[in-house]
Amino acid sequence: MSFVLYILGLAVLLGGLAWGLSVAGLGTTYIAIVCLIVLGIGIMMAVSRTRAKDPPA
Repeated sequence: MSFVLYILGLAVLLGGLAWGLSVAGLGTTYIAIVCLIVLGIGIMMAVSRTRAKDPPA
């Protein structure tokens, strides 16, 4: 899968998460903190799954 597809899915996930948290009544500071944590985890996962594998020695 391509990196762009992972990032697109992550953006949809973050949008839904932020919307759900705002509807639940959380403050914007807490929403931003949660979204930044999920964004960091998502980028790390996307990079690790889409990076080129090292050729066998």
